[in-house]
Amino acid sequence: MKRLLPIIIIAIVLLITVGGGYLLMRMPTSAPVASQPPLTAATPTQHAAPIDTQPAHYKGRIDAPVQIEEFGDYQCPPCGNFHPIAKRVLAAYGDRIRFSFRNFPLPAIHKFASIAARAAEAAGQQGKFWEMHDLLYERQQEWSGVEDARPLFVKYAQELGLDVNRFQQDTDGAVAGMRVAQDKDIGDVRGVKGTPTLFLNGHEVPFEQFMDYDKLRAVIDAALAGKA
Repeated sequence: MKRLLPIIIIAIVLLITVGGGYLLMRMPTSAPVASQPPLTAATPTQHAAPIDTQPAHYKGRIDAPVQIEEFGDYQCPPCGNFHPIAKRVLAAYGDRIRFSFRNFPLPAIHKFASIAARAAEAAGQQGKFWEMHDLLYERQQEWSGVEDARPLFVKYAQELGLDVNRFQQDTDGAVAGMRVAQDKDIGDVRGVKGTPTLFLNGHEVPFEQFMDYDKLRAVIDAALAGKA
């Protein structure tokens, strides 16, 4: 019996090894993994609209049936010519339209365009955006041809009763810069190339139509009729 004991032990070990291996082969190696979408390289967002963290300045009812949006440059002569047309339209239609303005300075051809946009935004931080907006357009010829327009912008701020020190700081501040940059980015995404550019309910209005008061009224009336 003592002679057979080593053989019996070896047989038992072999039986355990073979049996354990068989059980391991029958067991699943891991739980099923949920299918995942394949990872791909990030697609450039060149044409994605930037987040509109600061809505455009607007006049009129926010949910008006006709939404008009201008991209403008304060030193642009055609923008200056459009300004009184826009004011007449607002007076004529009241809360049936919403008129929004976005900054689209073109500093390559208008050296004070960017600082003028910042000045309007700085005035807006004291609740006087539209008042500064109107002055910049109505006195465009006064400040466009000077060596330095800043002193005139300060003068306008004084006329509007603004805190001048704060106005000067805000003109160069991050908030004004952010608002101008965001408007410009939105315009770029929407294909704005020059100023003024006008959109009505998301569709660009031809230049020759909106630069004529009667033609612009016809476009608005048609849009209102379609919303009736």
